[in-house]
Amino acid sequence: MINNDVLRRVRYIFDFNDAKMIDIFAQADYPATVSQLHNWLRKEDDPAFVEITDIQFSLFLNGLINTNRGKREGVEAPVERRLNNNIIFMKLKIALNMQAEAVLEAMDLSGFKISKHELSALFRKPENRQYRTCNDQILRNFLKGLQLKIRGDS
Repeated sequence: MINNDVLRRVRYIFDFNDAKMIDIFAQADYPATVSQLHNWLRKEDDPAFVEITDIQFSLFLNGLINTNRGKREGVEAPVERRLNNNIIFMKLKIALNMQAEAVLEAMDLSGFKISKHELSALFRKPENRQYRTCNDQILRNFLKGLQLKIRGDS
C-alpha cells in the first residue's frame, strides 16, 4: 500500500486533527509542518500531492507508538529506511498494544478470515522459513476492521 493512503486511513480511524498529527511526528523528533501534512494527505491525482517517504512514515509510526505507549527507556525504536506492509502492520499492532486475538477480531469485523498461525507468520523476521509477506489486501482489511471497531459502521 502507498504510505500516504495508510496515513490518511490512520488519521480517519482515530479522528486525528492537524495538531495531533504534528504532535505525533514531534514524538519521534520530526518537525513536520501543517503544509507538509496537507500535501501528504491529498489524493494522488491532486497536483499538490507529495508522497511521504519511508523514513518520514516510519517516524510517524514511531511517534504513534511513543504517543500511545510512552517513550522507551534507552534506545529509540529504529527508523526504517525501507518500509513494507509487514513493518507497517507490526508498528500499528505495537502502537495499539494489540495481541493476536485483537488483531484477528479486527480482521473478522472486516470479513477477512486469517488463522493465528498465518498472522504470526507476518510478524516473523524475513530470514525465518515461516515468514510470509503481508500483501495489500491483508493490511487494507486490518485497517478496515480497525475502522469498524473504533468508528462503527460509518
